[in-house]
Amino acid sequence: MYRFLLTSRWWAINVFVALAIPFCLVMGTWQLGRFEDRVESHREQRAQAETVADARAVPLAGLLPPTTDTVGEQAAVTGTYDPGHQLLVPRRTLEGETGFYVLTPLLPADGAPAVPVVRGWLPGAPDPDRAPAPPGGQVTVTGALQAPESPRAVNAPAGLPSGQLGVIGAASLINVLPYPVEDAWITLREAAEPMRAVPAVAPSNTGLDMKAFQNLGYTAEWFVFAAFVVFMWYRLFRRELELQQDAALGLTDQDTPAAAAPRPAAPAPRRAGEPEEASGPGEASVPGEASVSGPPPADEPARSGSPSRPA
Repeated sequence: MYRFLLTSRWWAINVFVALAIPFCLVMGTWQLGRFEDRVESHREQRAQAETVADARAVPLAGLLPPTTDTVGEQAAVTGTYDPGHQLLVPRRTLEGETGFYVLTPLLPADGAPAVPVVRGWLPGAPDPDRAPAPPGGQVTVTGALQAPESPRAVNAPAGLPSGQLGVIGAASLINVLPYPVEDAWITLREAAEPMRAVPAVAPSNTGLDMKAFQNLGYTAEWFVFAAFVVFMWYRLFRRELELQQDAALGLTDQDTPAAAAPRPAAPAPRRAGEPEEASGPGEASVPGEASVSGPPPADEPARSGSPSRPA
């Protein structure tokens, strides 16, 4: 009964199924591992955020360039603020309220590239008159190291006026500052009144962001594909068995009697005033209708009102 499994068609089906199922399971397991890695990274970042606020700050130079391990670490740098190039970063949300960041470049005392320092956050529309002036002279600032922002991640607005910045990063700052700038920034641990301190954020592509849930969705898709392959193979197998059983019982289409021949179509009705068509040989005339016949034979007397005269 199962000899059909040895045919070339079923050999191809079975080979495809044998390769497709492990492939789908491997890909689904890999995507699940990616999701678990992001969950673990999220837990580590939360634990780090709870301990790093009270951790001792280290020199900024030892944390550059920023990585997933150094982002969020407390960094310290000494220099002087440049109030003439202070910038406002609009459309930033803090605790559900929209406002703007106050960013002031810090020129390190050792001559290194300038460090963008977010000194705090203010609610409402950007207004340079509301931003407090930075302290003068040489200062040592301490705050959390942050990686450069991505325009897509922050949904940066376009067409901002002078004195405002959409994305915090060297790629944007190099166009508005007359000196080199680090491709990183610092958010102060403590902000001057009336500003509020900006909390550190996790680096992109880490933690439970949108990509993490995309990995989880891809995991489900690959496992569904594997189940679908098994389901289709079972359907084809059952269908083949049913055809074999029908053939054994003589229920296939080849053993069924041919359909009866269709009846000839009835003649179209004769229109009024239209001459009748002569009936062919062997066709009977329709009762109640006069048939058209040819001249009578010679040995048959003519059908007339007077008897025929003898020759």
